[in-house]
Amino acid sequence: MIDLHCHSTASDGLLPPARVVEAASAAGLTAIALTDHDTTAGLAEARAAGARLGVRVIGGCEFSVAAPWGEMHLLGYFLEPDDPEIEAFLATARRGRVARGRAMVSALRGLGVPIALADVEREAGGGALGRPHVARALQRLGVVPTVQAAFDRYLGRNRPAYVEKVLPTLGEVADLVHRRGGIVSAAHLKSHGTREVLVALQADGLDAVEVRHPSHDGDRVAILTDAALALDLGRTGGSDWHGDEDGVGTHAALGSQQVPEAWLPALEARRPAVAP
Repeated sequence: MIDLHCHSTASDGLLPPARVVEAASAAGLTAIALTDHDTTAGLAEARAAGARLGVRVIGGCEFSVAAPWGEMHLLGYFLEPDDPEIEAFLATARRGRVARGRAMVSALRGLGVPIALADVEREAGGGALGRPHVARALQRLGVVPTVQAAFDRYLGRNRPAYVEKVLPTLGEVADLVHRRGGIVSAAHLKSHGTREVLVALQADGLDAVEVRHPSHDGDRVAILTDAALALDLGRTGGSDWHGDEDGVGTHAALGSQQVPEAWLPALEARRPAVAP
């Protein structure tokens, strides 16, 4: 089994990249994709651990892109760390994350919440800053009892401290990843995971869809599987693991989604050739 969606402290995961690979090895996984948000900074460390432990580490990244319903997450696969074109794009995205974090802190302070950007940056520890870091800061400060409560009360969409992202289009990210020899998969589409939606996304460059994810029940898995097969889209899946102590309900244990290793060669076959 493999897991094609997991996170480390390079973004909002709870364990360093090498520890993620150690957890994968302990779970009996043969391969993982490290898919941190807007960064590939953890890949070199993860691959070194993978070489030592016999776990293949696929270079990945979780991008945020615009969608008809607002925001969609897009998993890029078969990326290399320190690729200049990819890194220039991601550096811009990370600057946007800091600006968004500053705006969320400002909104929280306007609500009377005693929080500073330094509290959030402390949670991020130098990784790509995101809403989970704001949520963890709120929990550490005693404002909320749990990370999930922070999202429910303040940080979720339509909550008082939610701030929209400035998002690229799916086509822009797909073109970037394709130029570098990678592919893109739509992550955790949930109720948006219909054949009609996938047809539109495929027209913009989508290569695959995350069929198996903790937020997908049996019916959604069946709908996405049927659509992927009918549209000749690749199938991906993963736990969205951020660490065993992570309290977000749409994440699950590493390897829990039972993604077969046989899916990986089919995904690799979709990789475009890279121009010299």
